[in-house]
Amino acid sequence: MNDHRPVTTLTDDAAILMDVAEGIATITLNRPHVRNAIDDEMRADFVKALDQVAKDDAIRALVVTGAGKGFCSGGDVKNMKARLSAPAGQIAGNGWRRQQRTHHAMAALHTLPKPTIAAVNGAAMGLGCDLALCCDFIIAADAAIFAMTYVLRGLIPDGGGLYFLPRRVGLSMAKQLIFSGRRLAPAEALEIGMIDRVTSSDRLLDDARTWAAEIGAGAPTALALSKSILDQSMELTMDQVFAMGSQAQAICYTSSEHLTSVSEFLARSSGEAAR
Repeated sequence: MNDHRPVTTLTDDAAILMDVAEGIATITLNRPHVRNAIDDEMRADFVKALDQVAKDDAIRALVVTGAGKGFCSGGDVKNMKARLSAPAGQIAGNGWRRQQRTHHAMAALHTLPKPTIAAVNGAAMGLGCDLALCCDFIIAADAAIFAMTYVLRGLIPDGGGLYFLPRRVGLSMAKQLIFSGRRLAPAEALEIGMIDRVTSSDRLLDDARTWAAEIGAGAPTALALSKSILDQSMELTMDQVFAMGSQAQAICYTSSEHLTSVSEFLARSSGEAAR
């Protein structure tokens, strides 16, 4: 799984890199000099890369990781300083527009119609922690660190953590982590259900890509529809889930994956009966 084919037109010094091998896309946050802190350019390029992944039928799953020693240190503090230096009457409006762009990026990751895995290679702080939580699954290197550091900057989690963290660890534990902003090593994060797997740093990307290949091997239409319903299921009643499932299954009935699978199964059964 080491022979990767670049598929973006971005240069090697771009804020976001993406390559694809054997149906698995890898998006790399590429600002290692600031531990991959997210600025406006990175956020915009990230959304473009996600759009490429969503549109490419040859891509079955996505891995998100960071260049260098960090996964993502959160929002770029330089941007925060510039935001606060704006005229008082513009700070709120500018902040609202920035929030809209951030939420668009995180929603694009969360609702991607393909399985997603965060391969956390180092510190995942604040918005970086939120970004990992937006993925379907999280695998961490043993050198990784997780922290919801927003409160230490006088802020609340604005990248999805208020929604995703309690769904992973429960409300009480989510409050403890968000209120304190304390750091978690991978072992504790795994124990409380914040992440799913831990591996060594030298195995992280290989293990993440192997896992992505496993969970992305199913019928793409069925995977996308299942993910869409599961991501809403905690806010829905049983009857609503059944209704959405009925509609999704009707789509699956007409999919080429289902028709091919049934035809192949019947052909095998017919062949075995003839023997």
